Amino acid sequence: MASDQSLTRLGACDIVELLAIGAVTPLDLLDTLEERVAAVNGPVNALPTLCFDRARARARELMEKPAAQRGRLGGLPIPIKDLTEVEGVRTTSGSPIFKDHIPASSDPLVETLEGQGGLIYAKSNTPEFGAGANTFNEVFGVTRNPWNTALSAAGSSGGAAVALATGMAWVAHGSDMGGSLRNPASFNGVVGLRPSPGRVATDPGNKVDRLLQVEGPMARNVDDVALLFDAMLGESPEDPISLPRALGEGFLAAARSGWKPRKVAFSADLGITPVDPEVAAICRAAAHRLAGEGVVVEEAHPDLSEAHDCFGVLRAVSFACAHAEKLATHRDLLKPDVVWNVEKGLSLTMPEIVKAETQRAAMIRRTNAFFDDYDLLLCPATIVAAFPAEQRYLTECDGHVFANYVEWLGIVYAITLTTAPALSLPCGFTKDGRPVGLQVIARPRGEARVLAGAKFLETLLGLKGTTPIDPRPAA
Repeated sequence: MASDQSLTRLGACDIVELLAIGAVTPLDLLDTLEERVAAVNGPVNALPTLCFDRARARARELMEKPAAQRGRLGGLPIPIKDLTEVEGVRTTSGSPIFKDHIPASSDPLVETLEGQGGLIYAKSNTPEFGAGANTFNEVFGVTRNPWNTALSAAGSSGGAAVALATGMAWVAHGSDMGGSLRNPASFNGVVGLRPSPGRVATDPGNKVDRLLQVEGPMARNVDDVALLFDAMLGESPEDPISLPRALGEGFLAAARSGWKPRKVAFSADLGITPVDPEVAAICRAAAHRLAGEGVVVEEAHPDLSEAHDCFGVLRAVSFACAHAEKLATHRDLLKPDVVWNVEKGLSLTMPEIVKAETQRAAMIRRTNAFFDDYDLLLCPATIVAAFPAEQRYLTECDGHVFANYVEWLGIVYAITLTTAPALSLPCGFTKDGRPVGLQVIARPRGEARVLAGAKFLETLLGLKGTTPIDPRPAA
């Protein structure tokens, strides 16, 4: 069949159902996406590397199998973030060091997705090595926000979020350390889930016992995020902390279970950060919609007061493990933010690292105790709505000047430290039309409650279907 652009407006779950009954083929979907990318990618620069020929070859192989044997995704196309290697496809990590790098093998995550019938057709843009919550790099340039192309797409999964928001993807792969999929989900009006560590197997690099960095699903609605999450799950011997696939019906079934929280907490700032008053008001109003459904909503949060110091140290350790060798051999090709993070990590003392690990352990214990009283914690996913794309990072908010390029992300990286799963859900718009995301959080390994609670809120708020959009000129 000819390219049918109306397919781009359907949800991923709808597309998978059409694939299952043979109403569309994987090749039809690739044709549709290729036409959509050609039409809208130029102004936003979300998908700088395309591999449709590879995807079509794999689609033909998949179509030789009966529909019931094509995996959970059944031929659904997926873009992969440019930090993650795909066999035979240019993978740059947004760095001039790797501008011509073509991997000989794929990351375990990619193998998992392809084993579930996913078709990789593009790489999504990211800042260099995922450093910084604004998607720009020296290889491909800036990714722009489709709601207003003068604005930032956030990051580091900015390309993934923009591809979703503009209909160039039904689902997308993201990753998250300090909010790297939650921030762009919030800025672009889509959904992004940071799972608990270990849920999704990936190449851990040099930090094999990592708890900060995870891979996760992104989509335009909660059901579609759950669909992709189910396809991403599983363990690999290459990833020592990876967990077996969860037993039971899966997380899509959990999202659709109809579970309603009994008691939730809302905090505008988690007690640790300034927040733009308009963003705080939008998120508070969204949270308190639950009260009208008989849910107890209280203003509360766990004690996360050590988050800034703790995350700064542990992030620096992670960057030193990942990039110390690059600093020694290619310092002139690294952006200043990466150099600063690596040098900070290399200069840490053992007492500083011990203190940070002790702080993290204490925050995890306090957070688990907090969820003995509350089913969910709700707070803003970002402390502001999208800012100008040329601004490298947020320098101040509500009168507070940030000490570095990371500190403005405290409301997300505080949750990272607790190992709790967290989802960014569209919850409203500023007066000038910028999307705002609400962070939905549950106790560690509590993804089922996060997804079910987020779907309940999504229905209440009525914002499902606001994307995809065509990119809107700078305003």
